[in-house]
Amino acid sequence: MSELHNLSVKALANLLQTQQVSAVEVATRFLARMGGNPHNAYLDIDSEVTLAQARASDAKLADGTAGPLEGVPIAHKDVFVTRDFATTAGSKMLSGYRSPFDATVVQRLRTAGMVTLGKLNCDEFAMGSANENSAYGPVQNPWDTTRVPGGSSGGSAAAVAAALAPAATGTDTGGSIRQPASFCGITGIKPTYGRASRYGMIAYASSLDQAGPMARTAEDCALLLSAMCGGDIDRDSTSLDMPTEDFAASLNNSLDGLRIGIPKEFFGEGLSADVRAAVDSALREYEKLGAKLVPISLPRTELSIPVYYIIAPAEASSNLSRFDGVKFGHRAKDYTDLVDMYKKTRAEGFGNEVKRRIMTGAYVLSHGYYDAYYLQAQKIRRMIADDFQNAFKQCDVIAGPVAPSVAWKFGENANDPVADYLADIFTLPASLAGLPGMSVPAGFGAGGMPVGLQLIGNYFKEAQLLNAAHRLQQATDFHLQKPAGV
Repeated sequence: MSELHNLSVKALANLLQTQQVSAVEVATRFLARMGGNPHNAYLDIDSEVTLAQARASDAKLADGTAGPLEGVPIAHKDVFVTRDFATTAGSKMLSGYRSPFDATVVQRLRTAGMVTLGKLNCDEFAMGSANENSAYGPVQNPWDTTRVPGGSSGGSAAAVAAALAPAATGTDTGGSIRQPASFCGITGIKPTYGRASRYGMIAYASSLDQAGPMARTAEDCALLLSAMCGGDIDRDSTSLDMPTEDFAASLNNSLDGLRIGIPKEFFGEGLSADVRAAVDSALREYEKLGAKLVPISLPRTELSIPVYYIIAPAEASSNLSRFDGVKFGHRAKDYTDLVDMYKKTRAEGFGNEVKRRIMTGAYVLSHGYYDAYYLQAQKIRRMIADDFQNAFKQCDVIAGPVAPSVAWKFGENANDPVADYLADIFTLPASLAGLPGMSVPAGFGAGGMPVGLQLIGNYFKEAQLLNAAHRLQQATDFHLQKPAGV
């Protein structure tokens, strides 16, 4: 069992269900690896809570009442509120905050038997593409500690890549599961908007935010997604009232005749040669597996950046208005009156990127600019969604790069936030349309850094995406590669 920490969720679940290993043994192994907080991936760890959950899982495994993932460890992105761990959303504004309840996603994974290892670092309020915006310091990419892990779910991606957790939750508003999964060489999926409840997930942009799993393999993501999803309309009005689906049931389906759409807009100027080579190689593997590549067009791809960076900040400016220092969270120490308290609290509590997006959002929603910016952006958002529906008349799945390049060095875009925004060009369209999308390890680029292949499906076609990803992983071993020392 010396390689216990490198086993998949599926393998760990099998060992635990057959009682070849105990949940306490597994939890203890990961807690030992987390000592010293490698890569600054974790923001809160409580070994007593983790081991208590593991002991409870062992009792269920012994008496036959175990859930399907009983005893398997998981760590949660720090935008999911938890009773047993602090929740900060990577912000000074919520330093030390303790929630009185668990987010629905956390609760459902716990019901399935998973043991919580702790809370994972992320860009402040999930705003960022590099994990450089956390108030608690950046997360390091395990493949090269001088490089970013991607954002905003960088702590989740780094923890899985470095075997500090076999799986993690993430959130994806404009690519925050897919891009860090790509940069860290793991698998991650954003389901259709509304598949997973947003209850207890600290809101950034409510019409875009969606929870999803991050793990080594597509098979693991399928098992996790089945446990996470399901209707929650009493607590989340945007939750889809759909029955729970077994996403692992069709993983081994043949890909013969699968039509994979290749959007020309994803392979133009700005895509680095090393990323293109890795993606092209993965697409050739699909042809060997019986799939057919079909040229398609998503003509409004470039417009996704201005549309997203109008709509998301607009929603953020409204959502973050609740952080005013009155009922919870950070409050300035010295102030003269209520208005002064609001001003100083928010100036002290929010980081620069969050302030930038709040101000952008307030501007586009203001009188005289709402019609010119926000309303127009919503119209183009609908057109982007229509582009996808036209494309899906010609294909079953859409494939392309996750990001234009591999992970960049820390500080490379420090003085140019727009450079970070441009890195989201391939992930934003699916988010604006509410479509499921995922990142699958597809090789390595410059500096030996991982490259992810993005797969996008039509609404509710997560099983088809996971099937395509799983079959690629059966034919390649990129998802099995590990950073040095792991």
